[in-house]
Parts: sequence; C-alpha cells; structure tokens
Amino acid sequence: MCSECILVSEEGGESGTGFREEVTQLSRMTHWLQLVLSVGWGQMGMIVVGGFFLKTLFLERGKGERKRGRQISVDCNISVCRTTLTMEPPVGSSLLITSPLLQEFFTDSLWGTLPCSWQEALDGLNPPQLATLLLGMPGDGEVVRYRSVWPLTLLALKSTAYALAFNRTPGFQTPSEFLENPSQSSRLTAPFRKHVRPKKQHEIRRLGELVKKLSDLTGCTQVVDVGSGQGHLSRFMSLGLGLKVKSIEGDQRLVERAQHLDQELLQALEKEEKRNPQVVQIGSRRSPHHVVQWVDPRTRCEELLLPLEDSPQGGARLLLTGLHACGDLSVALLRHFSCCPEVEALASVGCCYMKLSDPGGYPLSQWVATLPGYELSYRLREGACHALEEYAQRLQKAGPGLRTHCYRAALETVIRHAQPKLRRPGVQGIPRVHELKIEEYVQRGLQRVGLDPQLPLNLAALRAHQAQENRVVAFFSLALLLAPLVETLILLDRLLYLQEQGFHSELLPIFSPELSPRNLVLVATKGPLGQAFSVLESEDS
Repeated sequence: MCSECILVSEEGGESGTGFREEVTQLSRMTHWLQLVLSVGWGQMGMIVVGGFFLKTLFLERGKGERKRGRQISVDCNISVCRTTLTMEPPVGSSLLITSPLLQEFFTDSLWGTLPCSWQEALDGLNPPQLATLLLGMPGDGEVVRYRSVWPLTLLALKSTAYALAFNRTPGFQTPSEFLENPSQSSRLTAPFRKHVRPKKQHEIRRLGELVKKLSDLTGCTQVVDVGSGQGHLSRFMSLGLGLKVKSIEGDQRLVERAQHLDQELLQALEKEEKRNPQVVQIGSRRSPHHVVQWVDPRTRCEELLLPLEDSPQGGARLLLTGLHACGDLSVALLRHFSCCPEVEALASVGCCYMKLSDPGGYPLSQWVATLPGYELSYRLREGACHALEEYAQRLQKAGPGLRTHCYRAALETVIRHAQPKLRRPGVQGIPRVHELKIEEYVQRGLQRVGLDPQLPLNLAALRAHQAQENRVVAFFSLALLLAPLVETLILLDRLLYLQEQGFHSELLPIFSPELSPRNLVLVATKGPLGQAFSVLESEDS
C-alpha cells in the first residue's frame, strides 16, 4: 500500500508526463481519496496513505498550473470532481455537508452528522480562524497556525476541494479601478457610472472589453446581449465601445427603463463633449436596439438571430453574450451558438444554477450523462451560487451579522414545535438582526410566517442554541468549501458539450471574486483562437 503511494508521488514529481499518465494518476488519487474518506482511522497505514495522497495532490495541482492545460484535463477533472461530491463518508457518520439546509441545524442535529474528529477540530474556532484554516483565506499578513492536529480526512477533503475547483483568481490582483473611490470605477467616465452600483461597474467594463476583443478577433458584426435587464452592459458596449448591439429582455418594464437610461446617457455624453471638444470619440453614437422577447432554451429564437441592418458581405456574424444569464437562459445561449451558423462567438457568464431545468439544463454533454450518479440536487446547485470569497471576508471581520444563521436555525425549532407540518417557511428579511436578542428575532420571525408572536418561548433552549453560534458558522463554512466544486462540475459539463461538437471553448476568470462571485466567463468560438484566449483575459492598460 505504501509503495503504491510512493509510486504515485514520484510520478507526480516528473515533468513532461502525457495526458494518459495524468488520467492514470488522477484515477489513483480518486481511489485513495475514497479510501481515506470511507475507512476508520485506527490503522497507522491509512495515515501514511493520507500523507502521501496529500503530497501527490499538491504535486498534481502544481503541474496542472504550470501547463495551464485546462482544456486537455477536462475529462479527468470532471470524473474526480464528481467522485469527490459523491464519495462515501467516514464510517459512523452521515456527512450531510454537501446539501444542507442551514435552518435545520438544530432540528436535524446537523453538527452530529460530522465525524467526531472533525467536530473536535472545528469546535471552538472563531470566524477568522475558520476563514484562515478551513477556507484557506487568511487575512493580510496573517501566519497560518493550526491549534491542533486536524484529521487527515478533513485535510484531504479541504485540499481536494481546492485542487479540483477551477481557478477563480483573475490576472489582476485587485480591482484597481476602486482604489481611489470604492464606489466609483476610475476606468469608467461619470456618465457610465450613473445609476450603476460598483459591482455592476466592474462587471460591465470587464465583460464589455472582453466582448470587444472577441468581436475583433472573430470578425463579428453584431453583438446580442441576452437577458439584458436595464441595459447597463449593452449601453457600455454600444455607446462606450462602439459596438452594434441588440439587447434582448423579456420584461417590458426593464426594457422601458433601459430606453430611458439610453437617452439620459446620450444627453450626458453630448454635454461632456461640449465641455471637452478635444475628447476623441470611439465612433458614431448608436444606442442599443432593445427588443422585448422571452428566449426559450428549448426552441430557436428567430428574433435573436435577426441582423440590425443588411450586411454587404451577405449576412451578420453574431456574438452572443449574457451577464449572469439566469438558469436556463445561459443554456439557451449555448444551444443557439451550437445550432445557428450565424453565431460565430459566445461570451457567457451564468448564474442561478438551482433554476436549471432537470432534465434539460444539466447535464448538457453526452459524456456527463453517462456518468453514474451524475445528478445534482437542488440544494447542491443552490449551494454553488454562494459567494465563498465574500463570506471569507465576513468571517475575517467577525461581524455580528454572522449570528443570523444561528438565529434562523433556532427559529425553525420554535416553528416546528408550534406547527410540525410547517417546515422551512420563507422568512422575509428582518432588519438589524445583530441588534436583536434571540427571543426578539424569534417573535418577529413567527409573525412573518403567520404564527402567533406571543407564543411561550423556552428561553433556556434558545440561549443554548445561541451558545452554538460558532458551530453553525463552522458547519456553513464547511458546506461552502464544496460550493466551487459543484460550479466546476456544471461548467465542465458545458465545456464538454461544446467540445463534443467540435467547437473551441475556454473558461476565464474575469471579475474579482470578492466583487462578483460568479466570475467565470465561458468563451467559445467556431474557429480556433489558440493563444488569443489569454489576450481576452488580460486587463486593458
């Protein structure tokens, strides 16, 4: 057993190994991971296995980063990723961390589902320690120090989750556009910032510039922004970057708002030009062409494919884009790209994975559909939408707002005691939770779900729940650790779907994950781009 692990470790250290050897080693790693997480730890031999497994894991991750071979490793990564999410838990535990509902922390005794060794390692950790030790995101200048020896099962899970998830760090270190003012991007002029939050400023600038580069590289004559909302991205691409843009949105009210903002921006740009006549214009100003249209992922949308104007070359070459196209809308973009010869390129940022149709939205690729246990539950897909980096920042600050998790879980116990058939009801946001006592929160929560807020409360039980606040946060952090794995699996499936049809595709992290958690853009073209993919990811000077 130990010699086998040594063999894997030595192979992982060699350079220049081919794709077949990578698949073999990842297969072995998966095998050892299953062993590590499915057997008891009374035998010293298993500890040796775990140690060599971790060493091999880091070697493989380093080799993969040096090669930057994301496309050639899709097949093996998706297999290991799926195995990690479905692997057997340690003996004696049911390990529900991949699909928890945190409001059931007390009603379902979720802390007790963790192995005892995990409970001992995590119990008593404060929020900053959870961010540093569990999520692997220490504060600036912080030295990582473990207060105790963690079980190898927990270390293996943490390292595997980190190694197999897509890299979410963009090429730039920080969103430098906000160094001078956290509310205003220095890379956008004042007219383009108006009515736009900092997060959206960052997103429309980064995605808009990528679309402009992709359009130039592929010779596209028209951009179609699907699910455009109030048109912030469309407006920046057309009036800021000089692209011809059709903006498609299903909500009439949002389209009317977008048209109003178009006129407001045009007036602001005209005033700016009069004040600064020396400012060089990108081209003739042309607002986006807005269309009210629902796009069905199951059928071809003719409106999406219609050109804005006749092209002398015999037809428009379209580039489809969508900024956080919700649920099946991102699937519709993929299918139109695949099936329509008019569409030459795609730049799609998805979100709301829990709204994907089942079947239909996932899986898309034939390869994933043949995997045993390929299904992803609603809870798993919903968990993939959480913001890991943003939550780590909240943990580092250890703000009182973190107690909301504990308060909501305590409220669930009272609800079920009063109305056993009422489970997990939606509770509208209760303002300033951190300033409330737990019994005050429970009373307001009862009122919001239609129960008597004056129900007698067991204050001793509520206080006991409140004392476990850090356990609730630790459990949620543990579940959040696996969220990037689920997103990776969904996005790998989309890459494979495109590759099965002979298209060229890549996933690029273009947003700062602290600002925009869903920061991976899927770029696809009908023809090869080669090294030009790296140009798309770079930050403009």
